[in-house]
Amino acid sequence: MLTSLQGKSVLVTGATSGIGLGIAYGFARQGARVAISARHADKVQGVARRMRDEGLQVEGFVADVAQGAAVRQLLADVAGSHGGLDVLCCNAGVFPSASLEQMSEADWDGVLATNAKGNFLCVQAALPYLRQAEYGRVILTSSITGPVTGFPGWAHYGASKAAQLGFMRTAAIELARDGITINAVLPGNILTEGLQDMGQEYQDSMAASVPLRRLGSVEDIASAALFFASREAGYITGQSLVVDGGQILPESLQALA
Repeated sequence: MLTSLQGKSVLVTGATSGIGLGIAYGFARQGARVAISARHADKVQGVARRMRDEGLQVEGFVADVAQGAAVRQLLADVAGSHGGLDVLCCNAGVFPSASLEQMSEADWDGVLATNAKGNFLCVQAALPYLRQAEYGRVILTSSITGPVTGFPGWAHYGASKAAQLGFMRTAAIELARDGITINAVLPGNILTEGLQDMGQEYQDSMAASVPLRRLGSVEDIASAALFFASREAGYITGQSLVVDGGQILPESLQALA
């Protein structure tokens, strides 16, 4: 049994859908005070209202994590509302697809700005508040794509997700001085809205490449984030946890026959 997260202040960026929303629900259901953020006010407030209607402690904030001034204001607003910050979940990310031949400089810069620079800006802005916490925690949502695997059309995405881990390892050394840990969750194929839109046949084909024979759920990722946020994970920092049902293990599909 992990120590309760009741009353802890948690910020989850990119939390209006998919994995981010799943992480937000995970913390809120454990009694944490959760702040969710995203770029679109109507969506953020709609999701926050729906979660509050379910009896959860949730507030919505609007911010683009690629913009330094907006991020600093976001962290000040969350900490001001909650009386501090205990856990930062850097989940905001974009994943457009473009081949190397067709990818523009703007395409590349846009993905790296949100997925990589956004982590740096959020962690930097959160430091004054995390230092004041009983024990500060930072959790990054990375991916198996980039750090472990590759996929056509996602060169910029893969580069950004690998960059997160390089950032994390040095940040872990610096944050350790203040007793703050930083770790990353690397999801495999998770059943989110985007994957659902691709149809059942595609979902079945992806599940067939996973040794556990199913796609992951957002709850699977939330569980990993909850562990990293716990008091019990206090001696773990600068580490990455692959949550993929064993997807990266087989040498070929023949191994699963």
